[in-house]
Amino acid sequence: MSAIHLKVNKVKDDLYEIEGDGGNVAVYVTSEGLILVDDKYDRDHDAIVAQIKTFSSAPVKYIFSTHYHEDHSGGNGKFLPTAEVISTANARAGIVNRVQSNRVGDVQPARIVFTQETSVFLGGKEVRARYFGRGHTNGDAIIYFPALRTIHTGDMMAGATPLIDYPGGGSIVEWTRTLDAAMKDLDFDTVIPGHGPVTNKAGLATYRNNIEKERNQVSEMLRQGQSAEAIGKMLIADYKWADKDLHFMWSLPGMLKELK
Repeated sequence: MSAIHLKVNKVKDDLYEIEGDGGNVAVYVTSEGLILVDDKYDRDHDAIVAQIKTFSSAPVKYIFSTHYHEDHSGGNGKFLPTAEVISTANARAGIVNRVQSNRVGDVQPARIVFTQETSVFLGGKEVRARYFGRGHTNGDAIIYFPALRTIHTGDMMAGATPLIDYPGGGSIVEWTRTLDAAMKDLDFDTVIPGHGPVTNKAGLATYRNNIEKERNQVSEMLRQGQSAEAIGKMLIADYKWADKDLHFMWSLPGMLKELK
């Protein structure tokens, strides 16, 4: 296998982001150890550890898992011997029940779960995880660094257009409501997305509005009696959906059913 190339970005004091290969990893440095958000694929473990060593020699103590997909939770197994992984109960169930159809590795589920909210306090710092509702899946956690006014969205914000995992309980109708609740309840200015560059609250609001626009376009085409093929072509042209990609396996059939 070719070498894995990851990149570290400093987001704020004691908060770093590792990007490349799988989902974006956040690393919060405290005097008693590190708190991570997500851990990419199993294959990325050594590269993540190597990147962390460029700014901290502290051990990883906790990992918040934003959701069950392998590109965000695949490294759990290699961290679990010495760290605790925390996720929503639904995200754990997604791993245990092998809901992800294209999963390759033996992803290990969290040993600690929550349903609505939990926090870790380490070295005088707090990291909070909240479940605001369905969107990308039915178990997406938004991770909040209150002292830094920063959130990690997992794939509730990722790339240019949303992937709705309907087999995993996702919803394009609920997605905007979930983001609205997070933006209303959390005091933040900086956003680490699940994939893509670090942005801000205005960037997240724009992403939310694009989801609403996409949903409205599909709903209108359904009202006009247009075919699934025509809707798929529109989504490719206007929202850069990739033909035969997971969008068409996971998102399109569920979206058409949800919006009818």
